[in-house]
Amino acid sequence: MSVSARASKEGPSGGPLAGLRVLELGQLIAGPFAAKTLADFGADVIKVEAPADPRRPQAGGGDPLRRWRLLKDGTSVWWQVQSRNKRSLALDLREPEARDIVRHLARDADVLIENFRPGAMEGWGLGPGELLAINPRLIMLRISGYGQTGPYRDKPGFGVVAEAMSGLRHLTAEPGRVPVRVGVSIGDTLAALHGVIGILLALHERHTSGQGQVIDVALYEAVFNCMESLLPEYSAFGAIRQPAGSALPGIAPSNAYRCKDATVPPADARDGVSASAGAYVLIAGNGDSIFKRLMTAIGREDLAADPALADNTGRVARVGEIDAAIGDWAARHTVDEVLAALDGADVPAGRIYTVADIARDPHYRARGMIESLALDDGTLLDVPGITPKLSRTPGGHRRNAPALGQDTRAVLEDIGLSAEQIQALQARGIVACG
Repeated sequence: MSVSARASKEGPSGGPLAGLRVLELGQLIAGPFAAKTLADFGADVIKVEAPADPRRPQAGGGDPLRRWRLLKDGTSVWWQVQSRNKRSLALDLREPEARDIVRHLARDADVLIENFRPGAMEGWGLGPGELLAINPRLIMLRISGYGQTGPYRDKPGFGVVAEAMSGLRHLTAEPGRVPVRVGVSIGDTLAALHGVIGILLALHERHTSGQGQVIDVALYEAVFNCMESLLPEYSAFGAIRQPAGSALPGIAPSNAYRCKDATVPPADARDGVSASAGAYVLIAGNGDSIFKRLMTAIGREDLAADPALADNTGRVARVGEIDAAIGDWAARHTVDEVLAALDGADVPAGRIYTVADIARDPHYRARGMIESLALDDGTLLDVPGITPKLSRTPGGHRRNAPALGQDTRAVLEDIGLSAEQIQALQARGIVACG
């Protein structure tokens, strides 16, 4: 699915959240990802960013994400994903006049999202007590490392620390080796999605009560909420789940299996060489009937017919034997041969994709999960499409990520400031107009 140059800047109107007014404060990942999700589905998101500091011009201004990872013409291409469909208001929250503007905007906002350290908003006079007094219908999402209460509330908390505290990082490793990170900011993203859920719940409740409320999302709690049986197994049996590499303990068979065409690409490969990842196939044969089809497909009818392996309990007891049988078979075949055989047997299996595999996969394209947007210089940039898919009121790409302060003048005019007032604020560095 492609987005034309015009559509990438203006895009489809409406969406299920059309008319919802969102004020985004904060930066980097968790809060902005939550706001991005709302913006994708029609919410009008005003992103408040700090203007460039004249004392540190080399640092630039705005959300630091603008300068993270790979840059195109000085701006991160990640920015085009994280801030699409938003408007940028460059505002220095250290100044009282800037905080007055936030209060004015909060009067008519439905949602305010912030991910500063606990106490920062209160220090600015922008805490829930002040803002809900101005607008009792306001829904305020607060994302922080440890939450707004508790003994750790004042500690700095990033997603990576949340992943460790939640128990996730302990499990993401080969046995006996150093734990590794997932590879993306999964803690921040999970917290953002929990925040979006909280916003939608609060909006639904507001239809009845007419009242707003505060949503308190802690990064570590969002990850912990996804840890499945970790705690009850410890509570009931004293079992401390240990790293298991690519296997899924207690569920068999489900693992990654090395194939015949295993090679190692150069470490600096930029052309999407996926040989090392593609040397493995993930196979999930843990359903009872699926297991029988899998064993038949690999020529192990003896295991398929073994009554002791008819259910998961029996298979877990002999998981080493089963994994060895599958591994021996996979090692004699290429990835394509393995997948062809398992597709024919209706067994869930798949290769490990690199981004190059994703970019050329027809299913991604058919589902609209890769969109090409036109940047301001006319070049095209592929970005992830919008999910989830709604049949009647889908999300859409209405405009590209904004330049810093691109919408400052329009936003301030909307709340009644004159051209002279805006110019005076700009001269003092309180606002910046892009």
